[in-house]
Amino acid sequence: MNYRKLGSTGLDVSVLSFGASSLGSVFRTTDESESIRTVREALDCGINYIDVSPYYGLTKAETVLGKAIRDVPRDSFYLSTKAGRYGENEFDFSSKRIAASLEESLQRLNTDHVDLFFLHDIEFVEPAVILEEAMPTLQRLKQEGKIRHAGICGLPLELFRQMLPQIEVDAIISYCHYSLNDSTLLELLPLLSARQVGLVNASPLSMGLLGTRGAPDWHPAGSELKAACKRAAELCASKGTEISKLAIQYSVANESIPTTLVSTANPDNIRRNAGWAEEELDTELLQEVLDVLAPVQGQTWPSGLPEYNRSLNV
Repeated sequence: MNYRKLGSTGLDVSVLSFGASSLGSVFRTTDESESIRTVREALDCGINYIDVSPYYGLTKAETVLGKAIRDVPRDSFYLSTKAGRYGENEFDFSSKRIAASLEESLQRLNTDHVDLFFLHDIEFVEPAVILEEAMPTLQRLKQEGKIRHAGICGLPLELFRQMLPQIEVDAIISYCHYSLNDSTLLELLPLLSARQVGLVNASPLSMGLLGTRGAPDWHPAGSELKAACKRAAELCASKGTEISKLAIQYSVANESIPTTLVSTANPDNIRRNAGWAEEELDTELLQEVLDVLAPVQGQTWPSGLPEYNRSLNV
């Protein structure tokens, strides 16, 4: 496993990291013992960064993860969780709730601190709430030593363009913007570099878009994008490989992307993902897939307040 610096945090994170959302039965009903084995397998494979949130499975993911890491030396991995989003349409970025949320998360995770603490999906609330209440709270929690680094996450890239010049954060999580079908995250790199903000890239499979089964019914992507991604997956299958392998390799190959989160509750899957991250990328197949996806490259979908979605390529 290779490791890269995460902005100016001083953290050396594995290029492939573990997103614990699957432990909350977000995508399918999961077995707790299998989930715990998956976390242990990820750590054994050299993955040293785990991300979770109370939103995933309505605290189930944090609870299961806490059991998995309870007896693991705390200094052998980095851990992040989030605050502010607690349900599909339930958001609370008040100072009181953020502080309480952190305490609840620490108890579930069986730890006394997290290495990174993110405000979760901030595109759904008015910017003033983040600027005037949520961010000062994170700074206070840093001073108290309960979090080492603070960050924000969300879907629209415009969110980061507007917010980052106004706040001091150590890292961001961006998802579905550095994958085979959408590389628009690269446009944000100069701003992140200028402000020395660490970048966590999530969902290299674009939340299930990149697969031969096609996107799940709930996926917000348009029909053209879904169809193109399915064709790309079928092309890979016809060449005897899986598009998920190519997608993971594509994401981790870019040295400007410190780490990419993948989520699974299957120990065999995480072992396979980690192995793929160390294999050489098939550049010929990559170009064929990119050609299939070229007509939909960068297409996305709206999320949150209108001001973050006005110039979307949908």
